[in-house]
Amino acid sequence: MEFSTKTAAPESIQVDCLAVGVFEDKGMSPSARRVDRATQGAIRAAMASGDMKGKRGTFLLLRSLRGVRCARLALVGLGKSTDLGDKAFSEAVAATVRGCGAGVATLAFAAGDWKVLDRSPSWAARALVAAARATRFHSDELKTKASRGERQNGKPLRIFWLTEQRDRELQGALRQGQAIANGVELAKRLGNLPANVCTPEFLAGQARNLAREWRLRVQVLDRRRIAALRMGSFLSVTRGSDQAPRFIVLRYPGAGDRAFARPIALVGKGITFDSGGISLKPGAQMDEMKFDMCGAAAVLGTIRAIAELKLRINVVGVVPACENLPSGHATKPGDIVTSMSGQTIEILNTDAEGRLILCDALTYVQRFHPAAIIDIATLTGACVVALGNVHSGLFSKDEALAAELLSAAKAAGDSAWRMPLDEDYQEQLKSNFADMANIGLAGNAGAVTAACFLSRFVKDQRWAHLDIAGTAYRGGPAKGATGRPVPLLTEFVLSRAA
Repeated sequence: MEFSTKTAAPESIQVDCLAVGVFEDKGMSPSARRVDRATQGAIRAAMASGDMKGKRGTFLLLRSLRGVRCARLALVGLGKSTDLGDKAFSEAVAATVRGCGAGVATLAFAAGDWKVLDRSPSWAARALVAAARATRFHSDELKTKASRGERQNGKPLRIFWLTEQRDRELQGALRQGQAIANGVELAKRLGNLPANVCTPEFLAGQARNLAREWRLRVQVLDRRRIAALRMGSFLSVTRGSDQAPRFIVLRYPGAGDRAFARPIALVGKGITFDSGGISLKPGAQMDEMKFDMCGAAAVLGTIRAIAELKLRINVVGVVPACENLPSGHATKPGDIVTSMSGQTIEILNTDAEGRLILCDALTYVQRFHPAAIIDIATLTGACVVALGNVHSGLFSKDEALAAELLSAAKAAGDSAWRMPLDEDYQEQLKSNFADMANIGLAGNAGAVTAACFLSRFVKDQRWAHLDIAGTAYRGGPAKGATGRPVPLLTEFVLSRAA
């Protein structure tokens, strides 16, 4: 898809399809009224007949109207003007992209007068890109007959945002939206690939590809070098698998070498398949455990987005990647391992493996003296119980960093919810035989105790943890990765760069 602004009156623009808004309470948007006058009441007639009442999510396509130069006119129901929020706006864009027809190669939105609640036109422009791209996204690279995706008649769909005058800010917002959408789609694609394709080495290859394309710096550590760093906790997870682990370090030096001592550090959980290990998961929906590397995918997607945006900031992404499988070599419940930090861990449940690979990655990334560390992980089912698939769970003892991330989440429309990290929860991690256990002994507040475990490895750092177990992917008929929280993370880095 291609996106740009276009300065033209809605009644005079020559495109395959023009989209105008209709409200339940206010009737036609200003642009729709102009088109209605030019067509001698075509929109009024559609409303009077009951074909378009402005109800949210409705869509009506009119063809071959006199008085306008567009081949098709799309009437988009926006609901009540007082209720046009983020979700309603995105739904309207998605309905238009879906419904405009296979013959449409150019689509214009007269959306500048839709007025999304508490949002700027630049936000709406970025949201338009996100919704349009998400509507046409397909994970079909392993199908023998791929879908047509975004192309119509062999050409990419061109989408215009109509403006009354040239607007550099809106054009910049569309460019930002495209970069973020590219990062989201990379994260989706990686998340959706099966575990026999998306192995730890495959993830490493994707990082190398990004480095070549965007002139980044990449380092991939193999088992021997991981062992040399004494990452005993990370290596304990990979013992049962025949797939070799990889420790990926991807650096974006946007502010130059002199400033690289203080990058933003993103650490992503890269379990390419999680059977639970010896603490085997139930068989139902176990196929969804290919999504357990969505934290890693989010890191790669975010770095791809910020590289395209050419932000003047330094970012380092770290991904510990491996499988968690049972075998005669696998780590057993009750085993004790030594992390890179020197702290010992009693592994009471091998299915609490994400924290075991992240703790060594958190120790490792501190060598870059980061300005802030954010880890991203499909870490706990307990977070899904607490927050469902609406909010990502945000944990941090750093009030300022937490506020920054919550602000970025709101600005990006990629929501997060602050969760507790009180010291009292640390009591659950006590072990009679090691410095800590890898699960809480009380068996409750599982998302909190997982975050408490990670906090023991970042004592003097500005750190936040995002538990994306409920937001990184969907199950059921709509099964697939969502690409979250790439928008949140990119917005956070954007604001830091500014």
